[in-house]
Amino acid sequence: MSRPPLPPFTDGSAAEKTRLAEDAWNSRDPARVALAYTPDSRWRNRAEFLTGREAIQAFLTRKWSRELDYRLVKDVWAHAGNRIAVRFAYEYHDDSGNWFRAYGNENWQFDAEGLMERRIASINEHPIAEADRKFHWPAGRRPDDHPGLTALGL
Repeated sequence: MSRPPLPPFTDGSAAEKTRLAEDAWNSRDPARVALAYTPDSRWRNRAEFLTGREAIQAFLTRKWSRELDYRLVKDVWAHAGNRIAVRFAYEYHDDSGNWFRAYGNENWQFDAEGLMERRIASINEHPIAEADRKFHWPAGRRPDDHPGLTALGL
């Protein structure tokens, strides 16, 4: 199974790959997202270590059952060969209505078919007031005209 764009990445293909990942994560569909990873993909997400699509799908199911009204923006930080580094921010609220914004960096490594074989994520979050939210689009894909992280001062 091939998942273009394929490595080695250019500025344009790294940006496209990043936007495709953002779009998938904003779908909040764990099965859809898990298909972008190799069957034996390895993850570090904060202090949690995962291996394989099944574990990734279970992780995302748990994540989005707790992180409600999740909205994510990703930007390429750097790329070389089969690797892309991104920075991101996302907002969500818990089941008590408390809002949070998380910031982080991810390092991605892809196989020759464009599937992610390694993901290393470092994430910090803090509470925000609902009035301080910056991501207001309807659930799903971020609109093309919505500002990115730099334009939002993030």
